[in-house]
Amino acid sequence: MPKNKLQEVIFSLLMVLAMVYAMVCYNIALAQGGLHNAVFLLALRELPIMAPVAFALEVLVVGRLARRMALALRLVCVERDPQILVTLAVSSMTVCLMCPLMSLFSVALFQHPGVQLPAAWLQSAALSFPMALCWQLFFAGPAVRFVFRLLFCRPHAVPVPEQSTESSSL
Repeated sequence: MPKNKLQEVIFSLLMVLAMVYAMVCYNIALAQGGLHNAVFLLALRELPIMAPVAFALEVLVVGRLARRMALALRLVCVERDPQILVTLAVSSMTVCLMCPLMSLFSVALFQHPGVQLPAAWLQSAALSFPMALCWQLFFAGPAVRFVFRLLFCRPHAVPVPEQSTESSSL
């Protein structure tokens, strides 16, 4: 969908904000034993920490691996398969790469697990992955693409057929 670097940055920023906020809410709710209204405000406190990390990972590492280095494109053929399958492959591969990386950063920063880092990281990634994948494929991905199209895709003008000035006889 993005057609230039500026659009790629804006698309990535929108997606990062949608994904990070939801996943921070999810992980806080897990830690608190359930979802409460306060979770949404608590997540806003972590957003300034987690969003730049996710954005940097997406732009510098994951985006390149998922798209440019063709990890997702090993699953589908761009020329042959429907665009929705290509989108799903790229989105799924992005989650497969981002979830473990963000889980590692989150565990190290907020849980202070010490020598239990590998176990805490594996647990966090395993709990977060199903939510991240579903959130990306069914909610954040479609919503961000919709907003992006509103911002950057102009509706095509429908050409008005010219009317002939000559009358035809039957």
